[in-house]
Amino acid sequence: MSFDYDLFVIGAGSGGVRAARMSAQMGARVAIAESSRVGGTCVIRGCVPKKLFVYASEFSHAFEDAKGYGWTADNVRFDWNTLRDNKDAEIDRLNGIYKRILKSNDVTLFETRAVLKDANTVHLVDEGRDVTAEKILIAVGGEPIRDESIEGHEIGIVSDDAFDLPELPRRAVIAGGGYIAVEFAFILQGLGVETTLVYRGERLLRAFDREVGEFVENALREAGVRYINNCVFTKIEEAGDVKRVHLLDGSEIETDLVFWAIGRRPATGGLGLERLGVETDRYGAVTVDEHSQTSVPSVFAIGDVTNRVNLTPVAIREGAAFAQTQFGGTPSRMDYRFIPKAVFSQPPVGSVGYTEEEAKATHEIDVYETDFRPMKNTLSGSSERMMMKLIVDRKTDYVLGCHIVGEAAPEVIQALAIPIKHGIKKADFDSTCALHPTAAEELVTMTAKREA
Repeated sequence: MSFDYDLFVIGAGSGGVRAARMSAQMGARVAIAESSRVGGTCVIRGCVPKKLFVYASEFSHAFEDAKGYGWTADNVRFDWNTLRDNKDAEIDRLNGIYKRILKSNDVTLFETRAVLKDANTVHLVDEGRDVTAEKILIAVGGEPIRDESIEGHEIGIVSDDAFDLPELPRRAVIAGGGYIAVEFAFILQGLGVETTLVYRGERLLRAFDREVGEFVENALREAGVRYINNCVFTKIEEAGDVKRVHLLDGSEIETDLVFWAIGRRPATGGLGLERLGVETDRYGAVTVDEHSQTSVPSVFAIGDVTNRVNLTPVAIREGAAFAQTQFGGTPSRMDYRFIPKAVFSQPPVGSVGYTEEEAKATHEIDVYETDFRPMKNTLSGSSERMMMKLIVDRKTDYVLGCHIVGEAAPEVIQALAIPIKHGIKKADFDSTCALHPTAAEELVTMTAKREA
């Protein structure tokens, strides 16, 4: 049977673009559809603009810290419109780069919503026509959620909305305890917004090591964020220009902005999966095998829509593995072991490998850790501290996990992820000469240990 394309990709985020580009380079005839802007959540309304906002919010602390080093900054002020508009210009630039990548690799771009019609047919909604492909790849990612059981839930914004606020609020209340909630709490507080974080759980960042979560929680409070745990919203209402959030404990908070950051779900609604019999789990995620193939042999899926590991670099590697397997003649699959992770809190988190809780379940371990005030903060007078933690297999001496909270932690973890993934012992850390004066030298000088 003759098809219009060898591959049709639905969703032009980082994973979809990588799969499309590589498949085309391997000789496939490829098309891709995107109903929003090319680049996906990370580039357009996620990681990239978020990191730019983190940078912006950090300057409020930097001006204060500079005084201890002899600098005086008078009449400092922040302009939200300037930040928002400069962010928009950068996103426009990146959107253009992604489009040029597709064009230079002869990938046909359809700027329209696309849905599955059958195992080899995609319907282009805005164009009102069908195209066919031998293989179809779903790469539509995820979407932020609100708790729709709460009266007035629609009053609150989600992360997609946060980057384009017409004006910066004076007060904000955030629901959530994961990385998006934590990052935006620091961002808003740093930009001068009186911020409250409400979380239903006991501790923040549950997917990370317990001590990491506790350290960040302390930093959050030090930054001035009001943190309420073991509590949830019960109702949201508007009273003129003011929004009122009712909490489970009976208290109320008046605010100018309500922000849902309680998680994301696979964006599979309305794709036509049911029509084809593509299996999904109870969260709506597309079920795939190790080669990203669904229950329908001609249909594949990668990235957050599969709810495996919801990180942009993972989606990119899944897209590359898909292309190599299907069009490159080299069966490949994503290796999910020891994926480095970061939270751009203030200070930021970098983590790779097992948490202490995970390691204890399968290994006898020793834990090495340190908590100190970085040299940079001595003259500035900042109370911000840094923590590092190594988790070591007691029998083999292999490092099973490394967790850092402090300036440049994600940068350090990216480098450490290489040896930790491929096998490095605590003795190798110990035999490496320290680089002085750096905060990272603590990693090769830690000697005090405790049993977990």
